[in-house]
Amino acid sequence: MKKALIAMSGGVDSSTAAFLAIEQGYSCIGCTMKLYEPVRADIPDDAGCCAPDESADARKVADALGIPHGTFDLSELFSEKVIRKFCDSYRAGKTPNPCIECNRCLKFGALLDCADKLGCEKIVTGHYARIEETDSGYVLKKAADPAKDQSYVLYMLTQAQLSRVLLPLGGLSKPQVRAVAEQQGFVNAHKKESQDICFVPDGDYARIIRQITGEEPVPGDFVDTEGRFLGHHEGLIHYTVGQRRGLGIAIGKPAYVCGLDPEHNRVIIGSNEDLFRRSCTVFGVNWISGTPPQGSLRCRAKIRYRHPEQPAVIEFTDNDTVLLTFDAPQRAITPGQSAVFYDGDIVLGGGEITRVP
Repeated sequence: MKKALIAMSGGVDSSTAAFLAIEQGYSCIGCTMKLYEPVRADIPDDAGCCAPDESADARKVADALGIPHGTFDLSELFSEKVIRKFCDSYRAGKTPNPCIECNRCLKFGALLDCADKLGCEKIVTGHYARIEETDSGYVLKKAADPAKDQSYVLYMLTQAQLSRVLLPLGGLSKPQVRAVAEQQGFVNAHKKESQDICFVPDGDYARIIRQITGEEPVPGDFVDTEGRFLGHHEGLIHYTVGQRRGLGIAIGKPAYVCGLDPEHNRVIIGSNEDLFRRSCTVFGVNWISGTPPQGSLRCRAKIRYRHPEQPAVIEFTDNDTVLLTFDAPQRAITPGQSAVFYDGDIVLGGGEITRVP
């Protein structure tokens, strides 16, 4: 019987994925990744995927399923690859997506190493996406339920990784997943979903960055799109492209952050219309097929997780960098976020947005 390592966060999705993997005939081992220590004592026990209550729920589900369960302490790697990059990105005027880095380095990196040590051929996660094997290799596809599709955060997967990953929830809706969990009597069948970054459960990114780095943000200038001085800001980590609230500046009309200039420590302020751009440079592109397409390529693309995909053209500048140009201008294309390319339901690949002309 083939063995599978189940990434169990304590939530209903990974618990149901574990049950479905067993139903598919796998001999399963449950595991919870310990990724960080909360930086505040007042954060509740059920806040974030690494909180004590979450780990306890994962163990209860594993016991109910009759499978062994263990905890892997990956906090040092998580601190280096995810939290540190998160802080450095904000300080450099970018807006990162730490869930993508966690998937890249932890869930589909370190966890595969753990699976090897345990003799597991597969790893199983509760992501909503589908993997199909074809004559030419593995294909990553959107989930059957568009409302839950998580293919955007999996664009970094390689052919070797896809060959070892099971995503049992790809064909299900969230109500169907909860129904399975309820039928099995799982303690977390109706647990609410967390919408926050696990190590920033209250959403206050700037405070977390100060606590982790021990550094205070350096104030600088607000300027308009022509470079004219408008006032003083509190430090780049407090701002992101498209932001309107919390600017603390009045210019006689609605003001938005239209850009961040880390070289001169400036925050560029403009109107909503100033936020629209047609193109961006995308770096570190991973192609799911393993082979970059030749020439220019028509696709549909997303520039952040909740962004509706839009028609665009990819033009290659080198093997891992492309120029992405949309048919119509898009609002708040943001350095640090990821652009992901689609052909219908198929994920072609993606990379990090590094420059917006």
